[in-house]
Amino acid sequence: MNPEFWHKRWQEKRIGFNQSAVNPLLTEYIDHLDLAVGSRIFVPLCGKSIDMVWLAAQGYDVVGVELVETAVQAFFAEQNIQPIVSQHVENPDIKYYQGQLVDGDEQRNITLWAADIFALTSTDLGTIDAIYDKAALIALPADMRPDYSEQIRKVSDNAPQLLITLNYDQSKKDGPPFSINHEQVQQYYGSHYQICKLASEPSSIGSMPDLKVTEQVWLLK
Repeated sequence: MNPEFWHKRWQEKRIGFNQSAVNPLLTEYIDHLDLAVGSRIFVPLCGKSIDMVWLAAQGYDVVGVELVETAVQAFFAEQNIQPIVSQHVENPDIKYYQGQLVDGDEQRNITLWAADIFALTSTDLGTIDAIYDKAALIALPADMRPDYSEQIRKVSDNAPQLLITLNYDQSKKDGPPFSINHEQVQQYYGSHYQICKLASEPSSIGSMPDLKVTEQVWLLK
């Protein structure tokens, strides 16, 4: 899947994957990561997700990566945050936006990279205490997922993950989002994580409301 696909989706505002409310599965299961206040949570392929605002409001610093720069810009604009924009030291085509969410006397840092996730290193991202993957793995076709899961592991130093996937009859719909089953999660992550399924709940995909879909929550530690 080439970058132009996602740039076009954002340009045409075909972003049904971007939800207007915080994901209830995040709020229900985040505690399984056992994170201290001030921990840094990595959100890959983050878009302009409102989930990042919720994470920051809980006392976490957030670092995200998004291929489409206009999505990063839209996030800060919609949250009325004026970010500082910097260029990557070695690759000036890569930028990162840094802003702060102010909640009373508390300030939490939100850093979003406008970049291909495969172009970044652990040095770029800094310390990662946990990963929240709601939209990344399911956005990638099967041939990209092994490399993605390995990249995520490397840049985060094997940080624990809260992973959300969808499971449905792939023959009835072309992804993204793609269907991912337990065997595939095990294939991508089983060599480096203990995998625990926390929940499996009925869900839907906006473009096909009659399709039977199950949303699953995984803890990778």
